[in-house]
Amino acid sequence: MRTPSALLSLAAVGLLASCAPAVTGPQLGRIVSGSTGEEGTVSIVRGTLRPIVADPFAPDNVTIEIGGQTYKGRTQIVGRPATALPAGWGLSVGVGGSTRPGDSGQAALGWDTRLDSPRPAEVSYSGNLIARTNGARVRTLTCTLTVDARERGFGECTGENGTKYALQF
Repeated sequence: MRTPSALLSLAAVGLLASCAPAVTGPQLGRIVSGSTGEEGTVSIVRGTLRPIVADPFAPDNVTIEIGGQTYKGRTQIVGRPATALPAGWGLSVGVGGSTRPGDSGQAALGWDTRLDSPRPAEVSYSGNLIARTNGARVRTLTCTLTVDARERGFGECTGENGTKYALQF
């Protein structure tokens, strides 16, 4: 009978798949020019959009391609959350009763309590990105970023010529 060997093989494949890394490769996003609508790509090294102590000699962690140009640069994420702390706990207690005139023995009394816990806060961080091209005529992009705890976010960039860009990643 082949059923036990097929189940054993399926279990082995499932076990191996669970050991594989969940995320590989760079995080991809897009950039759009505010003046022309031209779209480009953003590639960010995973794990580098977290608040850390600044290292001025760290390697570039972002590559942006738009308008035939390739920009490379580094992000700096500030470690203080940009959102407020979540609201506290809440407790509600209700007591009620009812009766109808003329009905003897037809009365009701009830009570209820409710405990509300705070929602988990969506923490976001602020940061910036400075990217530049290589070559004789260097072009730059300076960007402000907002990044969540899962390293997803958005930003606005300005080129050296004043062109504005929207960034999503």
